[in-house]
Formats: sequence, C-alpha cells, structure tokens
Amino acid sequence: MEDIKKRKLDNSEGISPHSEEDLRALLDPLAKPQLVDLLAKLGSQYPSIAEEIKGIATADPVHRKLFVRGLAWNTSSDTLCAAFSEHGEIEEGAVIYDKASGKSRGYGFITYKHMESTHHALRAPSKLIDGRMAVCNLACEGLTGSSSTHDLTQRKLYIGGLSPNVTSEMLLHFFGRHGDIEEGSVAYDKDTNESRGFGFVTFKTVEAAKKAIDDPQKTLGGRNVIVKLADSHKGRTIQTQLPTPMVQMPLPLAPGYAQPGKAHPSTAPHGYGYPPAVGLYHDNTYSSPPTAPYPPQSQIPYPYYIGKQ
Repeated sequence: MEDIKKRKLDNSEGISPHSEEDLRALLDPLAKPQLVDLLAKLGSQYPSIAEEIKGIATADPVHRKLFVRGLAWNTSSDTLCAAFSEHGEIEEGAVIYDKASGKSRGYGFITYKHMESTHHALRAPSKLIDGRMAVCNLACEGLTGSSSTHDLTQRKLYIGGLSPNVTSEMLLHFFGRHGDIEEGSVAYDKDTNESRGFGFVTFKTVEAAKKAIDDPQKTLGGRNVIVKLADSHKGRTIQTQLPTPMVQMPLPLAPGYAQPGKAHPSTAPHGYGYPPAVGLYHDNTYSSPPTAPYPPQSQIPYPYYIGKQ
C-alpha cells in the first residue's frame, strides 16, 4: 500500500513528457547564447546528443572551409595543403590563380573533413609559408574574420628602405621582439620575384606596434629602415592649383546709356531729347501743292550749342 502511494506521489511531482511542438515553443524565445549553453551541457552529458550536434555542424562545408591570404607568389596548392595538414585531414585545398596570366593571386582555400580540424587551425591563424606570414579565417567571414578591423590601422606598419637581401623571415624575426605578429612579409615583384624595398608587419596588439615605432634601433640588413603606420603612408593626392575662373563684372556706365544685355530704358537719356513720332504722309501724288495748310507740327527740341561764327 505504501509503495502505491509513493508511486502516485512521484508521478504527481514529476514532469510530464512534452511533445516536440511543446519543446519548440519553449526554445523559440531563447537567445542564441542560451541555446548554445543548453546544447553544450546536454552534449557533454549524453554522447548521442553530442554525435548528432557534430553531424549537423559538419554536414555544411561552410563551417569547415578556411580562407588563406598573404601567400607568396610561388606557393603552390601542394605546399598550402602540406602547411595545414598538421591540423587534420584535408578534404580540398587549392591556391587561386589568375586565368589570364596563370600566376597566383596570393590567396587560397582549405576545406577540412572534420570541423574540429578547422577549429584547431583557427587557434593559430598565422602561419609562415614559403617565407611569408599567411593568415587564415573562416571563408564565410570574408577578409575581416581573423582580425578586428576597428584598430587595424593602429597595428599595421609600413617598413621602408629594406635591403634587397632582407627576406620575410628576417623581417618577421626582427620585429617579433616587440610582440606577436599577425601577418607580415616583404613586398616582392610579381614578375621578377625580387624585393621592392619595403614590406608590411601587422601586430596583434596596438602596444606592440607602438613599441616598434618608438624603438630607436631600426637597423636591419645593414640599413636604417623606415617604420611608421601603414595608413599614414598611403598615397596622398597632390592638389593642383587651378587658375582662378574669370568672372564677368558689369562696368558702370554713365546714366542714360543702355547696359549690356538690358533693354534700353523707355525714358530719354539725360540731357538729350528725341523728336516725337511724326504721322505718315499718305498723299503720294505731287502734281500740285495741297490746298489746305499742313497740320501744325510740334516743335522738335534740339540741344543748344554755342559756337563761334
């Protein structure tokens, strides 16, 4: 009898099973961080749930594909895959080449077979490949996935005045004493693969970049190099002084004269009188003088001039 009462008590206090529709209604208002925490706890407690989460996440290759930029011009697809194979099995990997010239465009893609390999590679996104510091991030995140862009202008340095024999390894080793480097290399000519005498170094922190700028010891490869923010080195537009445009100004004329572009005033100019209009004479026959006197004509004023006789 006591056992029956105990079972009834357990059923009344226990939670009745919910349908899938009920659970969806409970999960729908939850935020993404809450859902992630919930699934992580359930996956750690129940291996079957963990396997299902892994299968869903791995099914979409977008979560396993990396974008790798900053590659050397001579880096091949085999070299790229070999550099990233330490993190796990690679499903696909290739350097992107220009169709017209057949030369590398300086970037490529790596797709791992398992999502865990992708996460392992992203823990150390910078990798030295063929003398250049390449950087990787999830391909779906674009160019800004591996680096915060809000302070990139304060972390990226321009290094000028480099000796032709300075390699990217030497450049990274020299500036690595100031802090961790995210990416950097010497700039090489695409056709000759020779150094162009400058390079770039991007530190992971603004503090490291400031140390490199303030460091008085800037001798590398037997030369004093130029170290400054890359953003300040961008080409400045030279402003050409344009001639001052000619503006036509109306010249003041004496009263009574018509101004250019304006109708002549209806009133006569000051100091001058125009004769009034005279009616047309309609008699075209001059055989004999008219019998009646001509109608009186109004006097025509003329200016009075005093001259010598």
